Amino acid sequence: MATQAITSDNFETVLKNNHIVLIDFWATWCPPCRAFGPIFEKSSEQHTDMVFGKVDIDQSRDLAVSLQIQAVPTLMIVKDGVVVYKQAGALRPSDLEDLIAKVSA
Repeated sequence: MATQAITSDNFETVLKNNHIVLIDFWATWCPPCRAFGPIFEKSSEQHTDMVFGKVDIDQSRDLAVSLQIQAVPTLMIVKDGVVVYKQAGALRPSDLEDLIAKVSA
């Protein structure tokens, strides 16, 4: 499954209706975000049992503020409605896959 846009309007619904949701908080002006984007997209194609969402912090500023996103990129992982991971910084492909394996276990 390809990534999907997450906004303030659909955030709660996406979390409520899915077992595991990975969310990439990003911005168009952020070079590390542009580097991490393809890694996140490729991983979404390999893990079709999870939802991979992207939040453009400039388009959904209220959501980013409410979730206390202070730097981009920030990856947040929600499992069964509970935030199990939230950290700023771009990940290498192998680190993202390791994290997904841990969350899936």
